[in-house]
Amino acid sequence: MRKITLLVLVLLMFPVVSNAEDFLGAPVVSQGRANLRTDARLEMKTPLSHDEVVLFYREQLKNLSDIKFRDWENSTYIEDDGARPWHSITISKGDKDGGATIVVVKDNWTWIIGTLILRYIGVFVVLMIVLLGMVASGKIITAFVRRTEVKKAAG
Repeated sequence: MRKITLLVLVLLMFPVVSNAEDFLGAPVVSQGRANLRTDARLEMKTPLSHDEVVLFYREQLKNLSDIKFRDWENSTYIEDDGARPWHSITISKGDKDGGATIVVVKDNWTWIIGTLILRYIGVFVVLMIVLLGMVASGKIITAFVRRTEVKKAAG
């Protein structure tokens, strides 16, 4: 009986998750209302629950490479690490009316350049830490060698 109930629920959900639109190459749930739609951002409210929307995106994006799903406390974050025109899809959790809010964001140069600058700076920070460690260990080793030489010369 439990399997039949589960099968019926899956079959009832199938038409819901099979109809999809497209925004910047990212699939969009067809049930819902767009609150904001620009060339770089789509914000929409859907009556589907958070779990239904996540299931939709897992199904739609399952054959794509470089896609990461991250479950956060208040949302699920889907990020494209490839070369697609969209950068991320955020699905909110816990809306008052039981629906979910979906935000699709276009990949932009601010994000790309900012990430590169942070990595560039990070490399030099790590190199500075290594340099300071090498200088400190060099001073310690030099002091130890001098003490040893003084003891040998005195003895």
